[in-house]
Amino acid sequence: MNKIWLTVALFPLCPAVYAATEIERPLLCQNNNLPQQWQPLTDLPKNAIDIRADRVNINNTSSAQFAGNVVINTEQMQLSASSALFNKQSLQLNAEGPLVYQDPYTLVKSNGLFADLNNYHIDLMGADYQLTQQLGHGGAAQLSARDNSIELLNASFTTCPSDKPFWSIEASTISLSKTEGWGETYNAVLRILDTPVIYIPYFTFPIDDRRKTGFLAPTISSSERYGLELSTPFYWNIAPNYDATITPRYMSKKGVQINTEFRYLTPRHSGLFAMELLEKDDSEPELEERYLLFWQQNSYFNENWRASIDITNVSDDNYLTDLNSEYGNITDTQLYRTGTLNYLGDIWSAQLKVQNFEVLGDHQESYAALPQLSWHTTDSISWQGIDWSLIGEFSHFKNDALVITDASRLHIEPKASYAINDTAWSFLSEASLLHTYYQQNGSFNEAQFDERVSRTLPKLRLHAQMNLERATKLVVDDGVQTLEPQLQYLYVPKKDQDNIGLYDTTKMQDDFSGLFREQRFSGVDRIAQANQFTIGATTRIFDNKNQERFNLSVGQIVYLDSNVKPTRQNPLNKTNYNALFAAESMIHWHRRWYLSAGIQYDADTKQLIQSHATIDYKGDKNQLVQLNHRYANDVSGYEIDQIGFFTSVPLNQQWQFIASYHRDLVTKRSTEFFAGIQYESCCWAVQLTGNRQIQTDLNKTINQDEAQFDTSIRLNFVLKGLGGKSSYDVSRLLQQGIFGYRRPYFLNN
Repeated sequence: MNKIWLTVALFPLCPAVYAATEIERPLLCQNNNLPQQWQPLTDLPKNAIDIRADRVNINNTSSAQFAGNVVINTEQMQLSASSALFNKQSLQLNAEGPLVYQDPYTLVKSNGLFADLNNYHIDLMGADYQLTQQLGHGGAAQLSARDNSIELLNASFTTCPSDKPFWSIEASTISLSKTEGWGETYNAVLRILDTPVIYIPYFTFPIDDRRKTGFLAPTISSSERYGLELSTPFYWNIAPNYDATITPRYMSKKGVQINTEFRYLTPRHSGLFAMELLEKDDSEPELEERYLLFWQQNSYFNENWRASIDITNVSDDNYLTDLNSEYGNITDTQLYRTGTLNYLGDIWSAQLKVQNFEVLGDHQESYAALPQLSWHTTDSISWQGIDWSLIGEFSHFKNDALVITDASRLHIEPKASYAINDTAWSFLSEASLLHTYYQQNGSFNEAQFDERVSRTLPKLRLHAQMNLERATKLVVDDGVQTLEPQLQYLYVPKKDQDNIGLYDTTKMQDDFSGLFREQRFSGVDRIAQANQFTIGATTRIFDNKNQERFNLSVGQIVYLDSNVKPTRQNPLNKTNYNALFAAESMIHWHRRWYLSAGIQYDADTKQLIQSHATIDYKGDKNQLVQLNHRYANDVSGYEIDQIGFFTSVPLNQQWQFIASYHRDLVTKRSTEFFAGIQYESCCWAVQLTGNRQIQTDLNKTINQDEAQFDTSIRLNFVLKGLGGKSSYDVSRLLQQGIFGYRRPYFLNN
């Protein structure tokens, strides 16, 4: 028999004891608004029961009657009641109310209680309950508590904190599992604003953040392209480290699409596999079956070996632009299929990569790398005060649809460098020898390509930088301004490379950072001639909290040789600007205001190459406004000159308005318009959004004047606590458009 520690207090308890048990209804659905969780008495011996009351009547050696401000404490619960009858031998307790019962999971107001303390079986009649470890409350004709579960008869449940909740569930039986974090209902009726909406014989719902199989919140929308659209995701909790989501997507103008996603996690592997299938597209009768396959995996074998897989495949070129998918972007013109194996050693690091592309639309075919092996020294080797390093690569490229059907490339690049680093200045000198050998095969008898090409080029780079600072009152009252001038000389001799194919090489950006790069191309198929000086400087202003409030970077390349003109076989060899100028700046003059801008300019021909400007205002409670402009003189043969606008305005604590707009100044028309309004309370939320954007068809070239627009409306409605999100991120709505809201990358949010 359990030892009983019985204490009887024959004096009234302080009124504060009762005040502590009252529930203050939370105003917002946050965990810090939950009632304080009950804790057992610290000085209570194990298996003891502490009973205090104004009066006690010992009936016999086995039972006692308590009356007046009765307070009972055990290791598992606390009870405050008007009177109680306790049997010492059977450890049974009867209490009459009004009473307040509390354990680590629940706080209950009731009219009467029966408890078997030996088996921890407690029944409360006429219960008004509140969960204390997660949101949830309601009433029940009877509440039965066990060690790990609560059963409610003729009960109601809601996560809304108010006495008149927006939604509630009324059922003949509600079972709440403390260990699994889910509830079950039988013969349930969902009420919204106290109006019966739907009868559900059986369903489950979450009472905390743990996962469980079941339907998630559906979404409904309407558009010119899809018609009426309804998505009803079903979540399958297969195991603690495996789960899947199956989403039927009904589109009245296209048919029913089945989207599936499978996630897995093992000690060495984590990944995601997804498949989307539209068996028949009613709007595209010539396309019988449309699908998308996606597989992404990261593997960690040990501290030296890692691997990754990234594969995306679609049935047709217009799949992403026509059906949309979270596994690809509608602006993508090629899809990756890549597998890599990496070795990270103390002296050497290496990567073995197999890569292929699926080219979408009328774009230049890409080569597959089957395989590509690259290696480099992890840390340079110091000898005679000079640091020596080596990088190398062997690649085999293949594409039967191009003039060069397959090619092998070996590239070796040893480098010697000498550096001086001081507090106020630094100097770096590098000398490299770039040797590349090609074996090219194909039908290029009339082309300028050669079957075997050996190319060896030296490269010299000298780079010096100073770091100066002073106190300043510009922008901020008590700040520090730095000045970081840079000077670079780069030399690579001229070499005719028209006899080499283009396999994985593309031109990189000529922004301020690009001015000081040692190469203009991302690959080694083209090594740009260079005999040039780059002059630049950056100035920054920091406040007394060491936060950057202003920066300005200005640089220019001065070429000492004549221009390198493009050729038919060498389209990447675009004109080297005689005096390429680039600048970028940011000013954060107020904690809510940010301004950023950048420019690339040919000072010799007085030609603007690219520019961008963005001004941001960020207020409290998701209030933000952004104005932006971007210009490019040549993007796939088109001049781009666009202005954009983003805004998010909280109308009050529950209502939020968002909008974005982009206009092309060249064609003098809008390219995208997006607007939405959101209402969110702590019980439910609704989002209504509209979008109008240009339709893309990758199978044909569309004149800008012939572009067509798609208009869509989307509605998302969620009852919180029934599988919906606890809150919404407004900025996520702004990212649903083509352009999407973005803060400048160097600003702190």
